[in-house]
Amino acid sequence: MQTAQPLPSDAPAQRPVKVRIDGISKHYGPVEALQPTTLEILAGEFVTVLGPSGSGKTTLLQIISGLTEPTSGRLFIDGADQTHVPVHRREIGVVFQNYALFPHLTVAENVTFPLQMRRMAAAVRRAKLEAALEMVGLSELRDRFPRELSGGQQQRVALARCFVYAPSLILMDEPLGALDRKLRETMQIEIKRLHRETGATIVFVTHDQEEALELADRVAILNLGQIQQVGTPDQVHDHPANAFVCGFVGEANRFEGKVESGVFTSGPIRLAAPGVADGDATAFIRPYDLAKAPAGEGFELRVSRIVTQGPISRVEGADATGRRIEADFAREEVAGVQAGGTLRLAAKIAHVFAAT
Repeated sequence: MQTAQPLPSDAPAQRPVKVRIDGISKHYGPVEALQPTTLEILAGEFVTVLGPSGSGKTTLLQIISGLTEPTSGRLFIDGADQTHVPVHRREIGVVFQNYALFPHLTVAENVTFPLQMRRMAAAVRRAKLEAALEMVGLSELRDRFPRELSGGQQQRVALARCFVYAPSLILMDEPLGALDRKLRETMQIEIKRLHRETGATIVFVTHDQEEALELADRVAILNLGQIQQVGTPDQVHDHPANAFVCGFVGEANRFEGKVESGVFTSGPIRLAAPGVADGDATAFIRPYDLAKAPAGEGFELRVSRIVTQGPISRVEGADATGRRIEADFAREEVAGVQAGGTLRLAAKIAHVFAAT
């Protein structure tokens, strides 16, 4: 059973808990889409839910929104049990990947739709519309229809429609998945700005690890319907809880081997593995955690190519067993290294996990 995920020691514990997921699970017949899950999200936090396809991310988000009923467990929002409260009574903002704009309504009409549904006065609607359009930079496009907008502009309309009635909890399900890389980066900046300006609690589902780490105060990593780790971006990247997290978050060279008396061995590679039980194990070394080693130390890499990435040179090659390895250096560090040559490497930092 999934255990509770404690807040990191540096978490702003003075803030109240906005969302408490208490043993929530979801079954579709014999398929367990979400194992019993416990998680607390603080008021004003930006939490990204990260995982591969089929990990349970969207199921968890749909349960929070009320679009899906859990099989077991309870959901609390602002301390009130919302487990079986209908979606339209939860006052939660939702932004979908496909934007879900009304094609027959203008930008202004799309944005004011939630206000009309809440029977707000016309003067209030106008004021909130102006503020929302200015917030996302679409004041000049208020009379256009969705088909007349770019993908990024449509995404801004979806954000304005969500933020216009000031929900204190906003759920985002892969909202940037349909955008190209440059536009995704622009919209990430916009979403963070909106978060700062509104103070809303945001739960953001994504399969993109860079996006998750860039946006989040904390990251909840899911796999096979179970939370693997919850922590700040630095915590999940630098101190992964298990082999899945280490391999999924950030690039890493992976080595299968054995641990004996606190030492991991895999072919010519030997690494310190304090606290890891003897037996089969997996080690991960990130490309930038490899360094040049003196003669007779570390292991030898047969260089196949060098790829320049701005100030960084990525050296690609294989060890004596033929395993492909990548290492990152400042360009001047490997100025004399060429494809076909050799380079001795040692790990500055390695993560070793006993086989499970």
